[in-house]
Amino acid sequence: MYKYLLRFSFSVSLIFQTTQAFSQESEKVFITVDSDVIQQQSKKFGKRFDVLSVEDSVALVRFDRDALPWLSLSMHRDFSRCGGFVLHEDISDAKKTLQGHGKRSWAKEVSFQSYEINNDQTVKQLIEAVQAEKIAQTIEKLSSYHNRYYTSDSGVESSRWIGATWAKLVEGRSDAHLEYYEHSAWPQPTPILTIEGKSDEVVIIGGHADSIAGFWRRSTSRAPGADDNASGIATITEVIRVLAENSHRPEKTLKFMGYAAEEVGLRGSKEIAEDYSARGIQVAGVLQLDMTNYAGSEWDIVFMSDYTNDEQNAFLGRLIDTYLPGVSWGYDQCGYACSDHASWHNQGYPASMPFEAKSRDKNPGIHSSRDTLERMGGNADHASKFARLALAFVAEL
Repeated sequence: MYKYLLRFSFSVSLIFQTTQAFSQESEKVFITVDSDVIQQQSKKFGKRFDVLSVEDSVALVRFDRDALPWLSLSMHRDFSRCGGFVLHEDISDAKKTLQGHGKRSWAKEVSFQSYEINNDQTVKQLIEAVQAEKIAQTIEKLSSYHNRYYTSDSGVESSRWIGATWAKLVEGRSDAHLEYYEHSAWPQPTPILTIEGKSDEVVIIGGHADSIAGFWRRSTSRAPGADDNASGIATITEVIRVLAENSHRPEKTLKFMGYAAEEVGLRGSKEIAEDYSARGIQVAGVLQLDMTNYAGSEWDIVFMSDYTNDEQNAFLGRLIDTYLPGVSWGYDQCGYACSDHASWHNQGYPASMPFEAKSRDKNPGIHSSRDTLERMGGNADHASKFARLALAFVAEL
């Protein structure tokens, strides 16, 4: 084992030495990262990691596009972070994120009611219909793909399977339709299922569809991603099934999204959130389901308090207290823009991310071939709690 670790350490060191030798004429992009990483990353990447400014706890960095995979690797290895940075195509967009961090007001005026809890009959009917076995089946299917990397054939195929599955669940409903948000810079699409409500206001339930593992040739590495994030997509799929089988007719329009390219800088959700903001779409609330099936902490559900909306988080906590007796919850922080909720938050929309454990207690097998359902006990009992919470959120909001 010791020899293996030495070889592994040497290979990773060699990777970063290699990045230093790349042409300095490489295309530049702009990223925002949390400031606690800049000292180490500046040492590792040298002039390629060009810190332009720091505001509050967020840094604006000019970086070489061809070195992004190694930055992603370093963020995971050295800081245990998923992605760990937000990619921006131009400096003006990056500056908006930098200047607005921690000071978000809603991007558009939203005229929905206060966070009241008054729809108990509907909620109880919905949450009683959740089946952990159905969630487990979907996790198994998604993790059977070799990987769901955003540029791989299996990444495209798996996302289209998600869309087809969601469409079949609402087959025959005139108020529901499936579309694919096609991203111009990579082949993996984002499936979006819409169930139209009486109002133009939108409630979004999302999670990322891609998976990642390995250090070289990530498009061909084995990345089952059972927890990260087949579990979130499977939880969303169960929410759709329950709503459809109970013929639920929402007041607000519901949109379910399986974001592409989250693992490489929240790229899919960022593009969609910016599009919604530019078109003036009224988003009443966003719920992000990213890793829902690993019970690593004393709390069942942990709300990330950074890059999220305090009022909506408190509302979700009250939903647990009201409808999910015996489910414990608390607060923690990612410490960085750890998932797609940050894309919506950065556009000024109220977003929340209920997580499976405290940050320090999250699944140690993610981003590897070890991220399987078997390593989570072979069932989806933990994820079923998130499905019930999401259903309560939909019915009450």
